[in-house]
Amino acid sequence: MSRRAAVLGHPIGHSKSPALHRAAYAQLGADISYTAIDVTVEQLPGFMAGVAEQPEWCGLSVTMPLKSAMVAEVDEVRGAGAHLGVINTVAFENDGGIPRRVGYNTDVAGIVGAVGYAGAAERPDAVVLGGGGTSAAAIAALRELGCDSARIYVRDAGRAGEAVKAADAVGLAIELLPMERAAEGIAAAGLVVSTLPPRAADGIADGLAGPGVEGGGGVLLDVAYDPWPSRIAEVWQRRGGAVVPGLEMLLYQAVEQIKLFTGRDVGADVIDVMCDSVGLPRRVY
Repeated sequence: MSRRAAVLGHPIGHSKSPALHRAAYAQLGADISYTAIDVTVEQLPGFMAGVAEQPEWCGLSVTMPLKSAMVAEVDEVRGAGAHLGVINTVAFENDGGIPRRVGYNTDVAGIVGAVGYAGAAERPDAVVLGGGGTSAAAIAALRELGCDSARIYVRDAGRAGEAVKAADAVGLAIELLPMERAAEGIAAAGLVVSTLPPRAADGIADGLAGPGVEGGGGVLLDVAYDPWPSRIAEVWQRRGGAVVPGLEMLLYQAVEQIKLFTGRDVGADVIDVMCDSVGLPRRVY
């Protein structure tokens, strides 16, 4: 039987996940189709009820704004997702003839892989921009990178519950700071992870480009990859820092999803064709 997988979110037309997954399945010889489906938070329960009646499904990638809402639609959450309360992956498993929907958060591995490949130092002086669902994965990733603390810049501290919950879960001390102070605060950081939507960091970039802002040379991961380069990425690079596009994170988290959906290893040959599919340079092994 042909299997089926998809990425869900709203809006979803910009997603590069179909290109990455289709390239991988073709290289693996896996008979899995992969599409993008526009689903809102309100539509999610009905969509998942329909999926339960269709045995061909093997996996779902989950993007904004569904990462928290999807937790209520699965039978079990494993790994980092269980601590964070935020998932980006649903794998369909069969437990003794009983189908189960299992949630995971592969964004954490995606961030660790992307900044590691860019050469981020161990235990970096770290900053996260934004306090939503992706910030939870960023906080967990910082803990895996050896950080004991991080500064989190948010527009509204009252809406940073996911970041606070994640920090408590992984034992990372965080300081919530106002977004209007972010330009000065990130200038000398060793690692910055921007989880803001496209163009939402433009004002921070303008402040960073202004006179009297000192520092530079760290690593910036901007999870927003369309348009690219982002304004903050351009300014960061001009200041001597290393820039990691969000596509790098998307690549590494997709590798983990593909392993879950197929039950197979993902070797260098598969990663190379995935890179080709979205215009990333091939890895150096």
